[in-house]
Amino acid sequence: MIDQGFVDGTGRCVTLREVGDENWRAVADVVPLDDQRNHVAAMAARYLLLSMREDTWNSLAVYADEVVVGHVMWGRDEDGSHWIGGMLIDGAEQGKGLGRALLRTMTGWLAAQEGCWAIRLAYHPDNAVAVRLYESLGFVPTGAADGDEVVAELAPSRAGSH
Repeated sequence: MIDQGFVDGTGRCVTLREVGDENWRAVADVVPLDDQRNHVAAMAARYLLLSMREDTWNSLAVYADEVVVGHVMWGRDEDGSHWIGGMLIDGAEQGKGLGRALLRTMTGWLAAQEGCWAIRLAYHPDNAVAVRLYESLGFVPTGAADGDEVVAELAPSRAGSH
């Protein structure tokens, strides 16, 4: 379990846990709000399959106390940078500060990994909610793109501090 001590806006402890026999179905069933489907997968099941079928990504379940509320992936690039991808909070759980707590937990954990010199993620520039969240946590656009998405980076020294 990855626990950096962050809570959501309702006071629930946000942790990240391995996806296994006891929780994979709950993670697979996580769905975003309808208007977010232009920016993320329609279900977390897609992200679970990516992490199962490709060596790039590792899936984690997002918990608020003891309830699965989301999914996030992480990976390490050939250049040693660490990436966050496949972040999805269930639509019914949104607006409670889970995304912020998840990212603070994830970036703090990634920053502590050996050799981590940068934490990166990519987002669609039209996703205004995501842009505000990432910028508020210190992510800065690198000028690079991944398809039609903006690549942003956070220095490990700033991870988990916002």
